[in-house]
Amino acid sequence: MENVIEVNQVTKSFGNATVLKEVSVSFEKGKIHGLIGRNGSGKTMLMKCICGFVPVTSGTITVNGKIIGKDIDVPDNLGAIIETPGFLYNYSGYNNLKFLASINKKIDKQAIKDSIELVGLDPNSKKHVGKYSLGMRQRLGLAQAIMENPEILLLDEPMNGLDKHGVEEMRELFKKLVHEGKTIIMANHSAEDIEMLCDTVCEMDLGELTKVKF
Repeated sequence: MENVIEVNQVTKSFGNATVLKEVSVSFEKGKIHGLIGRNGSGKTMLMKCICGFVPVTSGTITVNGKIIGKDIDVPDNLGAIIETPGFLYNYSGYNNLKFLASINKKIDKQAIKDSIELVGLDPNSKKHVGKYSLGMRQRLGLAQAIMENPEILLLDEPMNGLDKHGVEEMRELFKKLVHEGKTIIMANHSAEDIEMLCDTVCEMDLGELTKVKF
């Protein structure tokens, strides 16, 4: 058993408001881990802290043996969708991802096109993202998260805006990615998605990890 992420006694406060309270949990490599809880329970904040987007107030988060904020600012080999993906609305899906890929310069044009196809979109479409449906933007967000072939995926409500067919397609994609050895942490409202996909489930409530099911 190899844990790719270790969250140890993590607390996050903004002034007098504490949004994470001494959260401790580990996530094993090559599995799908579910995070459930109502809005405001702390799921999204925990993901932001793991990604290095928000510094913790106390405690440590270790990703692949490196402490976030100490050994490394942002984890290597991690892709994420957290809240609504932000895109340039006057650009096509492909041009959006091409622009984002140019930051790290890890992948070529074909890898970008492959990731767009993998989520069920047309990489050659000239349609601007501003004309995309919510489900199409969500698919493009998934393409962005997977395009650099990360080992770890953090997905906050990845089925948001998808129709029944789209949900089924994404479930199959996530199973395929885990079969390839990737680790997925998924916040999800759908009990059915959690039941069908997740190897472990953590429940959050008011910033505390209240229950862990294996």
